Amino acid sequence: MTTPSRPADDSAELLPVATPARTRAALRALIRPDRGLALTGIGVLVAATAVGLLVQPLLGRIVDIVADGRPAGDLTLPVVLLVAVAAVQGVTTTIGLNRVARLGETVLARLREQFVERALDLPADRLERAGAGDLTARVTGDVARVAEAVRSALPEMARSVLAILLTLGALALLDVRFLLAALLAVPVQLLTARWYVTRALTLYADQRVANGAQQQQLLETIGGAVTVRGHRLERQHTERGAGRSRKAVELTMRSVNLVLGFYGRLHIAEYIGLAAVLIAGFWLVRDGAVSIGTATAAALYFHSLFGPVNAALVLLDDAQSAAAGLARLVGVTDLARPAEPVAGKAEPVGVAGPAPVPQQKTGPQRKTGPRQRTAPGAAVAVDAVSHAYGPGRPVLHEVSLTLRPGEHVALVGTSGAGKSTLARIVAGVQQPTAGTVTAPAGAGGPSVVLVTQEVHVFTGSLAEDLRLARPDATDAELRDALSTVHALDWAEALPDGLDTVVGEGGHRLDPARAQQLALARLVLADPALAVLDEATAEAGSAGARVLERSAEAALATRTALIVAHRLTQAVAADRVVVLEAGRVVESGPHDGLRDADGPYAALWRAWSGSRTAPHP
Repeated sequence: MTTPSRPADDSAELLPVATPARTRAALRALIRPDRGLALTGIGVLVAATAVGLLVQPLLGRIVDIVADGRPAGDLTLPVVLLVAVAAVQGVTTTIGLNRVARLGETVLARLREQFVERALDLPADRLERAGAGDLTARVTGDVARVAEAVRSALPEMARSVLAILLTLGALALLDVRFLLAALLAVPVQLLTARWYVTRALTLYADQRVANGAQQQQLLETIGGAVTVRGHRLERQHTERGAGRSRKAVELTMRSVNLVLGFYGRLHIAEYIGLAAVLIAGFWLVRDGAVSIGTATAAALYFHSLFGPVNAALVLLDDAQSAAAGLARLVGVTDLARPAEPVAGKAEPVGVAGPAPVPQQKTGPQRKTGPRQRTAPGAAVAVDAVSHAYGPGRPVLHEVSLTLRPGEHVALVGTSGAGKSTLARIVAGVQQPTAGTVTAPAGAGGPSVVLVTQEVHVFTGSLAEDLRLARPDATDAELRDALSTVHALDWAEALPDGLDTVVGEGGHRLDPARAQQLALARLVLADPALAVLDEATAEAGSAGARVLERSAEAALATRTALIVAHRLTQAVAADRVVVLEAGRVVESGPHDGLRDADGPYAALWRAWSGSRTAPHP
């Protein structure tokens, strides 16, 4: 079970956070495949701790030998045994900690894989509502906190807990009254732990949310720096960022004060327990119930508890912080995974790889169904699709649309008309609020490919970048795909041809060439349906003409839905669909709509001016 989380300013709907019970269940599920490793590690640590508990009785034996005035030769055996105990404890502790650390790293790797896999499956609108800062904070800060706990806190906590339990048992074997004296410190320690835990969990969770909000503000300000400067909003963004930073610092200082109070209470418990054990030892020795060496061993046992008890309680700080981070990670991994229908997968070839087509949700007014399977190349049907990005924010209103096999349909309309939203719903990367989409089935590959105006060049060779769409493609097939989109000449002119490293740190590609690369991936993926969302918008006027030729060639043999950034794309399409305020207001061929003196004609006049319409 997960609960939603929201930042202090309610500016975004953050990704959910798992409840403590669900977090514990998820942790057990992560450990379950490595139960043998866990049991072996704990068993070896128990043996190491038990051997280490022989040190105090041996030291007590030495005290008795000295107190009784025995010959120095009597010290040989205890000293040799102390050396042997140290050697055995060192070896077994190393083995046990190694096993526990391996368990922790294995579980951490499994958690990371689940988190990344689930994060990549999240619907685009869900990420938009949460903001990039929340996800970034989880994949960086929260993962780092859990990793730190796994690598340091988990092994030390395991060893400390075992040392505490076995040491208390050893005190009882010496004399149960020593155990009772030592337990006088327990109420103070338990109250300290309770005082800390009740405050720490909420505090650290709030601290994570504040850090996420701070990162979100930073990302928004840097990402929109040009717009911020253009509108002279530097002061407002600076003040907003400073406010969120102050909130994060305030929570950090509260956590520091909490830890200082925690340490102070622990010292009080130590003094109470040690004083009680020493007093009990004095009375027992005076009454002849135990020897001086036994009382010494009891005092040493309790003193040896300082380290593991303090470590265990102090590690509550790391444990609480890690638990808060783990709950945020589990909250993402537990998000309902979209049902993957039989229609196949939609692959945005402008990005990293395939993403499952989500099952369409049921809206409040209309019964909806899943994306249906149809024959390859069959029609695409959008039936009464509506969508809203939140209460009172409708974008689409019962849009119905059919694409015939092989047909190219251009979506046009003013900014905010809902063109990109409809395109993403048809592509299957976003779920509608209501309505159904019937998509074609892919023939061994993705059924739908989406190419957006955002250009993506991945670090690696040009050939590796292309093979993201089809890993088994031969060099000849890569060249054919580049040739189809008119990119082969410049690709082969690169320093190392298809082996040229591109992306960050490699050969830089301008936006037009990067988008041609995405279109070549589309050709390699060979989907039944291609969706282009203003795929030529980032190339500039000269580059747009080149990309329009490339897009036309890439779409030549397939059904296509094109969000038209330039109306020349609408002219070349088989049919034009005009969206206005989330509704279809016109549909038909370019010539007919241009002459009908309706919304499209107005758009054409505003866009073309003195231009002469090109022939399809």
